[in-house]
Amino acid sequence: MEDITQQGYVRTDLRDNGVAHLAFYHPNHNSLPSRLLQALVDAFRALGQNDRVRVIVLRSDEHKTFCAGASFDELAAIHDVETSNRFFSGFGTVLNAMRTCPKVIVGRIHGKAVGGGVGLAAGTDYCMASHYASIRLSELAVGFGPFVIGPAVERKIGKAAFCHLALNPSEWQTAAWAREKGLFQEVFDTVEQLDAYIEHFTQNLCSYNPEALAELKKIFWQGTEHWDQLLIERAAISGRLALSDFSRQAIEAFKKKA
Repeated sequence: MEDITQQGYVRTDLRDNGVAHLAFYHPNHNSLPSRLLQALVDAFRALGQNDRVRVIVLRSDEHKTFCAGASFDELAAIHDVETSNRFFSGFGTVLNAMRTCPKVIVGRIHGKAVGGGVGLAAGTDYCMASHYASIRLSELAVGFGPFVIGPAVERKIGKAAFCHLALNPSEWQTAAWAREKGLFQEVFDTVEQLDAYIEHFTQNLCSYNPEALAELKKIFWQGTEHWDQLLIERAAISGRLALSDFSRQAIEAFKKKA
């Protein structure tokens, strides 16, 4: 039987107008095993250094879900602290790659976002969604918490809204709620409208001075320079808790229901 963590892809489509679409896919609701997380890191770094790239659009493909977060299939197979810490560092490494990428990153959230998927949305500089893009931080229900993505989510929506999400792991919040709190800048009735506006918005961005955009990006992320270390420390908390009996049982129960 094929290892499901080896399935999926990360692809880059650099268009003539300077907009790079960075897309990921995984058959399990666009969850992200470590292999795909590292591929996203590599892609952000490469696009950030490519002079032909003016703007990056982060998106997922093929599935109705934008991103179901970390791969529970991979997590369930981990039995030691070092590997667990490394697993949870995956989303932190992606967030730091997004944070330090000199190009503006626009999020296209076409469907539901869970856990790390919410973190990816929070890691973009400007995020747009369809009304199907409900969000949920499910981590507490399986024995740990949204520790690694927490700084990115809290930066966008504030501590009170982050607490609301973190302490209600089974409760979906609507795309309209996410827009009201600042995670999404725009919400559209259909995916077609979302795509049409993204094309319009990114075309406008490409007409602006790239040096000005790069300087704005630095300003947007001021005060996060300590995240290289902070997200490693947060990953260690999740890594320890995920090996507890509570988490092992919760993860297995979750997999049986999925």
